[in-house]
Amino acid sequence: MKEAKFLSSVVETVTKMVTPILDEQNFELVEVEFVKEGKNWFLRVFIDKEGGIDIEECAWVSERLSEQLDTAEPDPIPQAYFLEVSSPGAERPLKKEKDYEKALGEYVHLSFYQPVEGQKHFEGILQSVDADQLILKIRIKTREKELTLDRKNIAKARLAIQF
Repeated sequence: MKEAKFLSSVVETVTKMVTPILDEQNFELVEVEFVKEGKNWFLRVFIDKEGGIDIEECAWVSERLSEQLDTAEPDPIPQAYFLEVSSPGAERPLKKEKDYEKALGEYVHLSFYQPVEGQKHFEGILQSVDADQLILKIRIKTREKELTLDRKNIAKARLAIQF
């Protein structure tokens, strides 16, 4: 539990530090994550803007954020880590209400806390969304079906690439 509190504290601190940097350029903060993979820690900051973000813009944010992290007292991340600033990519997570609204009519992947019709995830077209529920149009072989899903049961949501 102590580690979870530390991780959320790092995410919260970095979010506060990076937001003014992003606001300066009208960039959007999509997500901040601090994770351990193997022996290494990674601080990942996903950013975007209307029309997409490019590598130079990611590098600019990385430099500015790195300067702030290096001079912060007390050090918000005492252990060694790799800082990565990047675009959320084609499979952008849906976190905020406006993410869901922008994804209306798009192909999405949803993962659930509790199985829905025996499944822990579905992909389909996001038909509608409100504070409590969303409607997802899925395809089962040649048949289309609309599922009304409880938003509280959604563990993760992201845009998906349809093959």
